[in-house]
Amino acid sequence: QVQLVESGGGLVQPGGSLRLSCAASGSIFSINVMGWYRQAPGKERELVATMTGGGSANYADSVKGRFTISIDNVKNTVYLQMNSLKPEDTAVYYCYANLRQRIGPTLASWGQGTQVTVSS
Repeated sequence: QVQLVESGGGLVQPGGSLRLSCAASGSIFSINVMGWYRQAPGKERELVATMTGGGSANYADSVKGRFTISIDNVKNTVYLQMNSLKPEDTAVYYCYANLRQRIGPTLASWGQGTQVTVSS
C-alpha cells in the first residue's frame, strides 16, 4: 500500500503564493508520474500539473507561467509552487501518484485533498 500526505494549502490574497507538498510513503521503488489535480465547487476535477520521475512536466494552460511542479525522487515528494494566484485558482487540490512498488504491481493513488482559497 502507498499513502499520500498533502500539506501547504490555505487562504491567500490574489497575487500571493503558496507551496503544496505531497509525500508518498510505502514500499516504493520508483516514481512513474506524480502531480496535482484540482476541483472547484460545481466543477469536474481537472489536471493542474504532472511530472514524470524523469522530470518531464505537463501543465494546464491556465497555470502555465505561474505554477511550477517539481519532484524529489529521494523523498518521493512532489511540490507545486503556485505564484500570482487568482480567485479562479480556488479549489481543493488533490495529489496523484503512479508508483512502481518494490514488490507487486504499479499503483495509482490519490491524496485526501487540500483546500486552496484565493480571496481578498
